[in-house]
Amino acid sequence: MKRILPGWRGLTQLFAVTVLPLTLLLLFIAFGGVNMHQQDMRTLVGERDERAVQSAAAALQSELHHRMATVSSMAVLASEDISFKDIFATTTDLAKDFNGGIAFLNTDGHLIEKTGNDRFWGWVSQNSYSIKLASSSSPQLVFSDPTLDPNSNQLFVIISAYSDSRDVIVAGAFSPETLASETLTPTYPAGSHVTIYLLDNSRRILFVSGALERESLDADHPGVAEALAGRSGVLYVKKEATEHVVAYSPIETAGWALITEEEWEMVISPSLQLTQMAPLVMVPAFILALIAIWFGAKQIVQPLQKLESKAAALAWGDFEAIKESVGGISEVQHLQMELTEMSRKVQAAQEGLHDYIGAITSAQEEERARLARELHDDTIQAVIALKQRVQLAQRSVKDQNGKQSLKELENLAEQTIENLRRLTRALRPIYLEDLGLVTALEMLAREISQVNSLIVDFQKTGNERRLSREVELSLYRIAQEALNNVAKHSGATRADLSIRYSDSEITLMISDNGHGFVAPASPTEFAPNGHFGLLGIHERADLIGARLGIESTQGQGTRIEIRL
Repeated sequence: MKRILPGWRGLTQLFAVTVLPLTLLLLFIAFGGVNMHQQDMRTLVGERDERAVQSAAAALQSELHHRMATVSSMAVLASEDISFKDIFATTTDLAKDFNGGIAFLNTDGHLIEKTGNDRFWGWVSQNSYSIKLASSSSPQLVFSDPTLDPNSNQLFVIISAYSDSRDVIVAGAFSPETLASETLTPTYPAGSHVTIYLLDNSRRILFVSGALERESLDADHPGVAEALAGRSGVLYVKKEATEHVVAYSPIETAGWALITEEEWEMVISPSLQLTQMAPLVMVPAFILALIAIWFGAKQIVQPLQKLESKAAALAWGDFEAIKESVGGISEVQHLQMELTEMSRKVQAAQEGLHDYIGAITSAQEEERARLARELHDDTIQAVIALKQRVQLAQRSVKDQNGKQSLKELENLAEQTIENLRRLTRALRPIYLEDLGLVTALEMLAREISQVNSLIVDFQKTGNERRLSREVELSLYRIAQEALNNVAKHSGATRADLSIRYSDSEITLMISDNGHGFVAPASPTEFAPNGHFGLLGIHERADLIGARLGIESTQGQGTRIEIRL
């Protein structure tokens, strides 16, 4: 017994000094890494769902605006000396959006002319007193409440406008269910595990699709009140021991709400689930290591010390260090194998996250291009038309005060057109697509200088060569984000933007004479320190395989360098 006790005492000391701290360290690293990864996933999923529901709501809003424009156009045509049948003949393509048909009614609700189902419009005519329609006292476009057609048992919404010249009402009927089904399919394809709810302002479900669909929603269902109040966002909600991700966005034109819901367990990838289980795999390995210490302390402690340093490197993202053999007994080698497997799973999860960020970035650029097209094709053209109307009005007004007011309105319209064009160029850099990266960067520098109190000098070195669309767009967005950060946060009066082409690489550099800041030691510190612009630059550089360098000294400015 006396010879055994010292052995146990030495084992206890060894365990307390070496094995226990190392065990706790590795478990902390493993569980901490998993927790951080899961939190990042929650943030990315929330941002993804919020952007998706906002995009879907914007698409529905656009479709509603299109239908409103159709009814307005027909009301304008009704004011001219054209028969109602001829109006229908000239607007056949526009009327396709109204699956319930379009009708002309007099102010008493009597049907004059129509397209679509006879029984439906006959029913509308008979019940016009109870259906919210436009009138001489309310000539603007009017959205009716969803109305159930007793013949087809289908909900219809009627958009109507009043034409005072012929004292008639133009009314177009469409099914919100059909509208939602056709519009939301690109964002939420068939087979998606996301459930979609489209509700009117009385919380009636107009459209529902998905695995969690139900006939009605509770009054306190997450996101409904917020969306009907005009807000958008995302919530994580516990339901029956299962966490759900709920995203919501308003459709302000109609006063509707769009809600999406999905189970968190359906969102996370199998790789993340395996990563969560990885720390549990290490527990038996540590028990075997403790037993092995009894047979040879030196053969265990030294390899474990090496393994500790490699595990610490793993926490900082060095996935190669853990693969180097540390020797020792078979149990230590087995422990290293488990850590290597865990690092492989974590690395796979990070690669999946990298691909996900790439997909988000691509979707973001597509959404920017779509918004740019809509601004150019719809909004800018409407403001130009408004400016032309103002110019025509100036010619007919003789009062000098009136002319001055119209001139000010014309100038305001011109400024609005310029601002919209500048926004369109920021969303979709046409110079990049047509003329290349160098011209686009030069125009970017010029535009930043015009809009802000910041002088931006652009320089090109070497012979320009075209790169892939993804690479050129990423370099342009990096320069755009960096210069916007300089203009907003640096307090600089001057910035330099340069690109250098050599045979082996391309270097993009942005520098300024601002007040500078303490540069983060690693990309992991970008988000915690509030450097979200730098985080976006790092992600874009990483997506194209470029190296990011940041040099900043307080009071001496900042330099950002991208090497590709």
